[in-house]
Amino acid sequence: MKGTKITDGIYRIGVNLEGDSLFEGMWPIPNGVSINSYVVRGQKNALIDLVQNIGEKPAEYQEALASLSLEPGQIDYLVINHMEPDHTGWLAEFSKKNPNIEYYITAKGASVLKAFCGIEKNVHTVKTGDILDLGAGKTLTFYEAPNVHWPETMVTYENSSKILFSCDAFGSYGAITDAVFDDQLSTEQYDFFLQEALRYYANIVAGFSSFVEKAIALLKNLDIRIIAPSHGIVWRENPQAIIDAYARFARYMNGPAEPEITVIWASMYGNTEKVVRRVIQGARSEGIPVHVFRTPEEDVGFILASAWKSAGLILGMPTYEYRMFPPMAWVLDMFARKKVMNKKVLRFGSFGWSGGAQRELEAITEKLKWDFMEPVEWQGAPSEEIMDLAAARSRELAAKIKAEYGK
Repeated sequence: MKGTKITDGIYRIGVNLEGDSLFEGMWPIPNGVSINSYVVRGQKNALIDLVQNIGEKPAEYQEALASLSLEPGQIDYLVINHMEPDHTGWLAEFSKKNPNIEYYITAKGASVLKAFCGIEKNVHTVKTGDILDLGAGKTLTFYEAPNVHWPETMVTYENSSKILFSCDAFGSYGAITDAVFDDQLSTEQYDFFLQEALRYYANIVAGFSSFVEKAIALLKNLDIRIIAPSHGIVWRENPQAIIDAYARFARYMNGPAEPEITVIWASMYGNTEKVVRRVIQGARSEGIPVHVFRTPEEDVGFILASAWKSAGLILGMPTYEYRMFPPMAWVLDMFARKKVMNKKVLRFGSFGWSGGAQRELEAITEKLKWDFMEPVEWQGAPSEEIMDLAAARSRELAAKIKAEYGK
């Protein structure tokens, strides 16, 4: 892949991770994900972030760099917005090709740089408002953005072009091929990247939503003409669209969320499954969107994105040895880790000789401020009365959500 010109003297270079890999070793990316790096050329040359050291990706990266008539030894400065290895995995090898390069990084990042790469020479620690002058009118201003999504994260702003190099903020899943910019996308592609931005946010950033809101507030007085994130497309026609999307995603943690319900269910021998259809019918009877997932068949990475934006959750699970059915326990544990908060929740499910799933559910979600309805539980196979009750309770939940969050 060749480098792409963004504006005079500023270029994107990047690689794609393929869809058969797992991002961060756990999140499915069926449509891949891009890793973006940026070149800013003044009298001196700066690179903003690098690339993961996996397979042929460093070779692809060097090929893209060479398309701009640059090689590693010609880079004067490396700006490290974030030390996570998808952006810095190739750094140790890169530094051998350019032993005199100077690094710009936050103070917290410098300690991680030493721990990961053993690099201490030529390291300049920066804080919000510090400026690096590249000459020829190109200057970079640094802004600390802690916990978006590591404590050492910062973003970089090029003053002449008004480009924000936003690191993991405003990123999304999805490989980049011919279309690099938002104005090059079809309506379907545009919607795809916004949807993948939600899934990326829910998987990677959600637990740090309060810090996302602080970072957006910090940057609100900047004149941002282009947003160039570390993952996903470059927003040059309407950068405010992705800013607004991230502000909305962050707001979902404390509400209001969307007037929608996510149904997540699992079944051992079919007794919980028999009630699922009636629950869905009850929820949909109020005319709000209902999204349905079965675990473990569907990955928690997709479930998480739907649950994050939905005001209501319906959880179908049997009791398993006095506790939650393990595939559902994994989903709920992830919800707790990612702070899926302030939901209205109904649970239904069967048990064999004893209940217990509800107790564990309430314990694992204790800090999430969920508003539980009375669960629908039964022993063995469900009766018609149980099915009617489950449908009525799900309809009641939908009505509450429609009344409180409907527009």
